[in-house]
Amino acid sequence: MCKTKMATNAASPTRTPRSQQRPTQSPRTPSSRPTLRPTSFSDNPSTSYSGSTGYRLSSDTSISSFSSITSLRDTLPENPHIYDFSEICAATNNFLSKRHSSSTPCWRCTLRGADVIVFQRKFRGKLQTNQLQQLLSVVCRSHHVSIIKLLGASVSGDHIYLVYDFVSNGATLSDCLRNKNNAHFTVLSTWMSRIQVATDLAHGLDYIHNKTGLNINFVHNHIKSSGIIVTEPSFNARVCHFGAAQLCGEVELQNQKLGEISEIEEKITSSPARSKKFEGVRGYIAPEFPASGVATQKSDIYAFGVVMLELLSGEEPLKFKCDEKTREFVRMSVIDAARAAVDGDEGSVEGKLRRWVDRRLKDSFPVDVAEKLTRVALECVHVDPDKRPNMGRVAGKISKFYLTSRIWSDSIKMPDITVTLGPR
Repeated sequence: MCKTKMATNAASPTRTPRSQQRPTQSPRTPSSRPTLRPTSFSDNPSTSYSGSTGYRLSSDTSISSFSSITSLRDTLPENPHIYDFSEICAATNNFLSKRHSSSTPCWRCTLRGADVIVFQRKFRGKLQTNQLQQLLSVVCRSHHVSIIKLLGASVSGDHIYLVYDFVSNGATLSDCLRNKNNAHFTVLSTWMSRIQVATDLAHGLDYIHNKTGLNINFVHNHIKSSGIIVTEPSFNARVCHFGAAQLCGEVELQNQKLGEISEIEEKITSSPARSKKFEGVRGYIAPEFPASGVATQKSDIYAFGVVMLELLSGEEPLKFKCDEKTREFVRMSVIDAARAAVDGDEGSVEGKLRRWVDRRLKDSFPVDVAEKLTRVALECVHVDPDKRPNMGRVAGKISKFYLTSRIWSDSIKMPDITVTLGPR
């Protein structure tokens, strides 16, 4: 770890004669202005600080010299990696390595010294290398603690390979809720762990929709429990596959005000019309999506509501159960079960809600907060997309639910009691 000269003198102070302690003023010259220049850790580590951005401030730089954070942000390196397809093949052993997930073609590997995970997706758009780099630079400019960072991409034939940062000590939300080895066990066994996941997911999706600061209407189009990573020990949730919908050509970028994005959109729309095959995961597809074939932010909100109900009940979005009387399979939806749990008068809702919420919570949760969260999730899965709330409003409500849950959790903790068995 690099230390500045001030930090070195503070760690091992030396006595200085009083005559030498008086500071001397030097005339101000143009060379004494603060400078911002690229550097590495090997550049004079005793007198400078170098961060992970690859830039450093000279020893005479003052923070107050910068006019705004925006001007500094433009100087930071945001260039993503355009990987050669041979690098992807070498890292994945020509795709013969064991897949990291059985449902999605993805491989965990090492690329350019970084621990990454590579996803293979169908490439529905024809972009040149410079166009892909411009679009990647915009997507990679978004940073949020609840979003897994996109590092780069590679294109080969009809497939695009998206390279994301690998998150250690994590598992998908679907695996956390439904343990294949033991159906009665879950790592999310407390209410605070589940409300933490809900809060992180809400703020991550709100950032994608409204707060990237890039004047682009981003659409995720892949919100599902298997696309959310939960990390220990704080049970923080992170959203996967950010930017995949735009890079694969599943959605069109709208309301662009950046120069390079407008140029990319013009080139894409000028191509001849072609039929597109839209895909989705059963249970998370909005009712209007099969008819229109257009993924929107409202369809993201619908999938988010399904995940919230899945988080509360621990059940799959859709499942089929055999009726013992008719001997036929009955379709059971987590949305219908949630509506049945909160319908009725106030006295009966509490009992139905306790029976519907995941029993592995052992009936230890604030019923009022669980009911409010269920109703918010049901608003998100409304049949009419215009009646679904905005993600910013949803994130604000869930943040209040988290604070209320924290107060509830602190109130039920056992008091610290000290027992002394020795004689007085």
